Formats: sequence, C-alpha cells, structure tokens
Amino acid sequence: MPPILQVEDDPNDVFLLQHAMRQAGVANPIQVATDGRQAIDYLKGCGKFADRQKFPRPCLVLLDLKLPYVMGLNVLKWIRQQPGPTLVVVMLTASGDDTDIAAAYRLGANGFLVKPSQASELVAMAKAIKDFWLTHNTLAPEETAEAAPPELVDADLAGMSAWR
Repeated sequence: MPPILQVEDDPNDVFLLQHAMRQAGVANPIQVATDGRQAIDYLKGCGKFADRQKFPRPCLVLLDLKLPYVMGLNVLKWIRQQPGPTLVVVMLTASGDDTDIAAAYRLGANGFLVKPSQASELVAMAKAIKDFWLTHNTLAPEETAEAAPPELVDADLAGMSAWR
C-alpha cells in the first residue's frame, strides 16, 4: 500500500493528523517530511530517502504552506514541474487566506483544506480524505500511457467551440 507524505513542521500537527487518520481507518503508512527541502528530497528519492523500498513514492501529499527552507507553494510548484504521473497534492494548512488558496490552485493543488481546531473535526476531515482521495479517486498510472494523437486532441477542442 503506497504511503501518504505528510509535509508538516509542527510535531503536534503531525501527531494529531496521524491519530485522526488512524481513527478514520486509514491503512496507508504515513511518511513525514518536516520541511520543504526534505519533501523534495523524499519525492526525488535522494539523500536519506534514496531507498525506495523504505521510502516509496506516495499516493498523496498533504502539504503545509508555512515550512522551513522551502515554502509549501514552492514545493508544489516544484512537484508540478516534474515529469511522470501527476501526484495528488492537497494543501493542509492553518491558513484560510484567499490569496494562499488562489495561489495553491493556480500552482496545481488538487485540494485545499484548512486544519480544523477541534479533534473531532480533524477526524471527520481524515475520513473525507480517506473516502475521496484514497478510496474513490483514481490515481494516474505509474507508467504514463502514450498521449492522444494531436489530431484527436485538436478535433476535441474544435468540437468544444460549438458548446459556446
């Protein structure tokens, strides 16, 4: 079962989320990166994360905004610049600032969740993460299939103009 990568610098938030995930019945192991640089190293599989048996590619990244060394939005930007299957990245942060939310979606976040203050709300959020992202969502395959021929894509786009 692929892990979840939790990118979080606050040890209390790490503990609380992991507890909530267990309460929600999430079986995926959770790997933790405590700063943006560690998150990138984990995803690149370098440094202390070079052993892909011990640190496999995650199925989901839960990414905080305010991180040491490399901020969360810069980690997200780096992730979206990488080739290969698209990684699901959900921002999980204390900030509900509209500017942060807009920037995260502009950079390709799949979701934006504001950390709740109550433990029961965090368990409900963990259940929602489990239900949608880990159960119902279909992930991109590891091996990317050949892209659709350009003429098919162009034809689809041309057909879409009729909908306007």
